Amino acid sequence: MIDTLYIESAIEQHPRVAEIRRRFPQARTVACERFGEVFNPKAQNFRLQKQHPALILAEKYQKFVLPAPAGYGIGGQRNYYFSHMLNCLYDCRYCFLQGMYQSANYVLFVNYEDFQEQIRQTCRETPDQDVYFFSGYDCDSLAFEPVTDFAAQFLPVFAELPNAWLELRTKSTQIRSLLNRELVPRCVVAFSLSPDAVADKVEAKAPNVAKRIEAAAKLQQQGWRIGLRFDPLIYQHDYRQQYRALFEQVFAAIDAQALHSVSLGVFRLPEQYFKKIHKLYPDEKLFASPLQTASGMVSYRADLEQAMMADCTQILLEYIPQSAFFPCTL
Repeated sequence: MIDTLYIESAIEQHPRVAEIRRRFPQARTVACERFGEVFNPKAQNFRLQKQHPALILAEKYQKFVLPAPAGYGIGGQRNYYFSHMLNCLYDCRYCFLQGMYQSANYVLFVNYEDFQEQIRQTCRETPDQDVYFFSGYDCDSLAFEPVTDFAAQFLPVFAELPNAWLELRTKSTQIRSLLNRELVPRCVVAFSLSPDAVADKVEAKAPNVAKRIEAAAKLQQQGWRIGLRFDPLIYQHDYRQQYRALFEQVFAAIDAQALHSVSLGVFRLPEQYFKKIHKLYPDEKLFASPLQTASGMVSYRADLEQAMMADCTQILLEYIPQSAFFPCTL
């Protein structure tokens, strides 16, 4: 899967680096001083690199934990995100990462302990208030788990913090490390889901929707808190029927009353990201939808956006309690 490893010289002897090198013994190894030398140059083709991404092993020096954007949350007042990894194994056409980054290569920051200490410090600032941390902002939280050991390394930290919540957002079925350990009560495993007709067209390389639902059901049966993320809503002429069918499929397997949270949000991208992605994929039908630009964001026409949110909210609330519903306001 990985045929080239870029390794920052300063962490060449890091135990986590050594473990990953053992996992890819045939990979070509290239030394670099800082990951930006490989990741940031503008003369790169994201679409071409996505076919055979390299893995860049790096050390992060600052900004381990950042405030989450306004409107990003699942009930808490203090919301943060952290990114142990940049870029995703999957190739979803609507993903903002391909508009934000110059490179499709993966970056893994191996100094987990520095992230963990910043998480502890953030929690100590308000010991009597819950703090929510989102790990799937710049990557999929679980897709690369067999390589990164991310969840296995971070869950014990969150298990010891009485006011810390962790959201693992994913399209992955890599749940073995969760099933094989004691559950963490303040961890939410949040699965992103779309109708099959949408997923088949624009969620390349991701597990099919039925397998994601099966993974969520297994975790829920073992006692893990599950979240559902119907975001982004993608317009199709028969979107009402498609999303109704998806909700029926989901709640035939998932106990709606035991869910931690459910969110809903429409397709939207910063205008500069949209232009870059459209240039990469000029024939993509998704971008031929009834889109418009407002306040620097590209999304559906306001009337269509409101109709989609209203229709899907109405159907969704036939299954879930209002208290578990968190419409995305970004």
